Amino acid sequence: MRPIPTLLATLILCAEAALAQSDAKPLTALPYSPSLDVSAMDKTVNPCEDFFHYSCGNWIRKNPIPADQASWDVYAKLATENHQYLWGILLEAGDSSRKRTQEEQQIGDFFHACMDETSIEKAGLTPLRPALDAIAALKSKQEMAAVVAAEHTGTASNALFGFGSNQDFANSQQVIAFAEAAGLGLPDRDYYVKTDAKSRQTRGRYLQHVARMFELLGEDDATATADAAVVMAMETELAKVSLTRVEKRDPYNLFHKLTPAEFKALAPDFDWEAYYSHIGLASPAVVNATEPAFFKALEQQLVGHDLADWKTYLRWHLIRAEARYLPSAFDQENFNFYSKYLQGVEQMPPRWKRCVRLVDGNLGEALGRVYVAKTFSPEAKQSTLKMTREIEQAMGDEIRTLPWMSPETKQHALEKLHTIVNKIGYPDKWRDYSSVAVSRDDLLGDVDRATVFESHRQLAKIGKPVDRTEWNMTPPTVNAYYDDQMNDINFPAGVLQPPLFDLKLDMAPNYGDTGGTIGHELTHGFDDEGRQFDAQGNLKDWWTKKDAEEFEKRVNCVRSQYAQYTVVDDIKINSKLTSGEDVADLGGTLLAWLAWKSATKGWTLEPVDGLSPEQRFFVGYAQWACGSERPEVLRMRAITDPHSPLQYRVNGVVADLPEFGRAFACKAGQPMVRAEACRIW
Repeated sequence: MRPIPTLLATLILCAEAALAQSDAKPLTALPYSPSLDVSAMDKTVNPCEDFFHYSCGNWIRKNPIPADQASWDVYAKLATENHQYLWGILLEAGDSSRKRTQEEQQIGDFFHACMDETSIEKAGLTPLRPALDAIAALKSKQEMAAVVAAEHTGTASNALFGFGSNQDFANSQQVIAFAEAAGLGLPDRDYYVKTDAKSRQTRGRYLQHVARMFELLGEDDATATADAAVVMAMETELAKVSLTRVEKRDPYNLFHKLTPAEFKALAPDFDWEAYYSHIGLASPAVVNATEPAFFKALEQQLVGHDLADWKTYLRWHLIRAEARYLPSAFDQENFNFYSKYLQGVEQMPPRWKRCVRLVDGNLGEALGRVYVAKTFSPEAKQSTLKMTREIEQAMGDEIRTLPWMSPETKQHALEKLHTIVNKIGYPDKWRDYSSVAVSRDDLLGDVDRATVFESHRQLAKIGKPVDRTEWNMTPPTVNAYYDDQMNDINFPAGVLQPPLFDLKLDMAPNYGDTGGTIGHELTHGFDDEGRQFDAQGNLKDWWTKKDAEEFEKRVNCVRSQYAQYTVVDDIKINSKLTSGEDVADLGGTLLAWLAWKSATKGWTLEPVDGLSPEQRFFVGYAQWACGSERPEVLRMRAITDPHSPLQYRVNGVVADLPEFGRAFACKAGQPMVRAEACRIW
């Protein structure tokens, strides 16, 4: 067969992807993909020149970004397959003709309400009318507290500020109130203050979007345009006094415990007592104002803007928070700006996928309980736990032999390491959603009632001891995380499925892939942010001055390396933002390598598919990242995402590891061999 021209091949692949998307069906079992796929590799690429495309080149060609995605990679593909599987669970649970458990009724009817577009269109703005009327009825700025409280607890709006609960940075055993900077409609404060042509264009498009949403509410063109300008002016003022994402990476910048009186003094014209009352909270004993300067500036806005401006602002944040659950005109306009323009997504995801995500986001542990029972075996849990302990052992061995760290700091580091709790698959105690009323024909009401439940659940923690059994991700989630204050690493069942974790395959790619992920999360406890918390999760400096300086010198090596990489166009990686993830990628891969070598010590390992065991480890590591990202989303992530682009999460790591160079016989001077390799742990 003659080779297909590149452009035609791309068009055919995109058409096939779109057809596959439209033909998607619920799954009764998760499809199997090996954790090392030789067919995904492009062996015409020299691995010492570009290991990412050597490992992933054919995967990228065979898997173009679907029209409903901003990016597409192995994680996203598995997440979509998980969603198709959950789709089948939800269809069965939604069958009201059969006898159902309470959890089945809730998740099934929630999904049914989301899929019932006819009822959503017929209801129009009626479900939102009480909230709109409450804003319209405001007679003074003093009364705003009740409306803001309702938006925060009932719609997940971020109007004015954020308020919730979190562990006390100084006493991780206790939960206190947190008040945070918020109030913006664009993804980050930088969108309001940067002066480059793209940022100016984005602000113009945002103005058009806000105006269009006001028009959908019934305003004429002139009024909608004027109201959009008011929103932009008010949000810009808030953005200018908000910390940057890099500044927020330093937890000391976010720790300002105040008495209620001290906190109120920052913004005395806001009725805090009324706000507390309406969110169902007694006046807290202490409030951590993460950004005091923000609340001082908020006070200036409260005084400087009249009530009409505030009504406009509150109306916008209400409609922005609820747009996805309203008739299609609102839903589509919301998608057009936030997904299509900002991220380059070509078309809205199919309704079933959005509804699965919505149920997972609102009743995730009820849905996850069914998912776990069907997909996550005890063998998978024990294998993951075994690998985790081996990687922790490797970390301990590394700490003990570090030439640059003093015995005093090593003792504290080992204490922290040995205190880490490993959470695998799912929580030991499932969340009880029995108080959440779910209707089959009231999507907005279902979402708002679930939001109220979660808001009150979080607020009820204030003043109480921490519940260390809780998870921050649902069991079907294809992701993992480390929690600085809990000092735990968490691996949901969703991320422990093939091709990311494959019990059918040899150990090398499993340690490279899932082992690298375990090592990554473990290293977060010792990256430039995580290292500032002690074994109990308290913000406390346990480093000698010299050791801290030596650590920063090594982190700066990583920052300098990644700052040279181009994201898109002329945009470079903001390595001060990504350094925590970059350090975790590098440290995690090394730890996984050491654990694999220890676990197979004395074994005779043979090549498979033409790859040595060492090569299979590194290809296994690289193939978790196989994928591509649209230019638009790369621009957005360059501002908002603490992770580097996929190719650098592979090439940047292996270029620092002599173990990789030896595995592929790379020579000095080749791109995947850095003359001055970075190494921390």
